[in-house]
Amino acid sequence: MTLIRLGKHAAPILGACFALLLSACATQSPPPAPTLPGMPPRAAEAPALSNQVSAEAETLTKMANLQDRLYKVAAPLLIQNADLCRNQTRNLLGFTLKNRWSYPGDYNQAAHLAFGMDERLQVTGVLAGSGAARAGLQNGDVLIAAGGKPAPTGERALSQIGALFGQIVGKSASLPMTVERRGNERNLTIPVTRACAFAIELGNADNVNAYADGSRVLVTRGMINFTRDDDELAYVLATAMAHNILGHAAAQRNNATLGSIIDNLKGIVPDTSLLIGSGGVKPMTPEMDAAATRLGLYLAARGGYDTSDAAAFWKRLAETYPPGVLNGYGANHPALAPRLAAIDKAQAEIKAKRAAKRPLTP
Repeated sequence: MTLIRLGKHAAPILGACFALLLSACATQSPPPAPTLPGMPPRAAEAPALSNQVSAEAETLTKMANLQDRLYKVAAPLLIQNADLCRNQTRNLLGFTLKNRWSYPGDYNQAAHLAFGMDERLQVTGVLAGSGAARAGLQNGDVLIAAGGKPAPTGERALSQIGALFGQIVGKSASLPMTVERRGNERNLTIPVTRACAFAIELGNADNVNAYADGSRVLVTRGMINFTRDDDELAYVLATAMAHNILGHAAAQRNNATLGSIIDNLKGIVPDTSLLIGSGGVKPMTPEMDAAATRLGLYLAARGGYDTSDAAAFWKRLAETYPPGVLNGYGANHPALAPRLAAIDKAQAEIKAKRAAKRPLTP
């Protein structure tokens, strides 16, 4: 899901790509097309889809559900830890915008035919706890105007609206918007939200891993499916965020390698051959993993997650995917004992600080 980030310059895009990724449309033996999470239902008069396209759309709907879960779990981690993210904190508007041009090639036409995406930008995700959520912005809202100016449409609409948002929010703590919802226009005022500015991405691969390149966090489909609940997924996200906060990718000169892996895996159809062997990733040192685990436990606790089972999760992950499993989490983070020691230390600190009603600051 893209998340509009606003700072000193024109706004770049941040977030887990909440993509409504569809396949091309055909006309034979048409069953009804599915509706993706958070989006309005397909218009009754829209062309019917073939069995093949409907099956592909269903597969991509499952992917959108994974992205939805990933972003839901990430939201409190990003917002509640803004003061710990140091110079990686930004003002966020907290919502996603897309139109049919957000999807390449055949996906463009399919987005239009199957789900009614057109030239106009519409909301495809709202960050829980953000100013956008508090203002009542909803998935499916079509952007009509921002700051009193008509919203751009067409192929370059997303980059144009990012620049417009940056100009407005650079001078104001809120963004006035007009949206269309079920045929009616609504005026909303969206307050900015201070949050960690890490992009949260879904990796379209089944290897059980997570990657952090300094500015982004990517969690693979395999890792999401491995976690048993939101608390466990929060451990993974928070630890990856901690690696970014602590600058570990840069310290190991791993930024470019990790960045290329993230760029590849977040694609619609990644090239998994690039993951042969270790993918060129240098394993984290025991000291780095211990430091990120300790900070990550604080991030998770501050985000409202139950950290009591953190040690059990990391043990289960290490036993299932030990360092010898290529492209598994253990291959990139082989030192379990220092991680468990860091968990014990952090849990004791967190318990003591809560008992003394002191801030959870590491």
